[in-house]
Amino acid sequence: MTPFRFNYPISVRYGDLDPQWHVNNARFLTFAEQARFAYLMELGLFDGKSFWDLPLIVGDIHCRYLVPIDPGVKVNVSTGILSIGNKSLVMGSTITSEDGKVVHAEMETVMVAYDYRTKKAVPVSDELRATFETFEGKSFPKPER
Repeated sequence: MTPFRFNYPISVRYGDLDPQWHVNNARFLTFAEQARFAYLMELGLFDGKSFWDLPLIVGDIHCRYLVPIDPGVKVNVSTGILSIGNKSLVMGSTITSEDGKVVHAEMETVMVAYDYRTKKAVPVSDELRATFETFEGKSFPKPER
């Protein structure tokens, strides 16, 4: 059982490995990035082509590495929204074994609402908040200012 509604399977490739013969730590962030983009596409917030229209930019990432990922396995990245503030939100991600029994890593990514044309942070729009609430099946009330 994954802690988030959105799940994205990934097959570990030879190029994901490091000399210690397990998935390189940097690849964990790439796996989370792949799932994050797939999540945004699933919700209709990104078409996979026009980065100018992407409503978010990464502000901060924290990853807790728990169990190495061995070669030749499939993992699952589950991801979802943990909280939404005025100009940012926090996405959680968990990388597990394909069957969900082994938790390889847990991550939190701060995503800033962003306008790529002006290169400035913007408030999280009501539409964006509503899209996340509908998909996640919970409300994210606006914080008091």
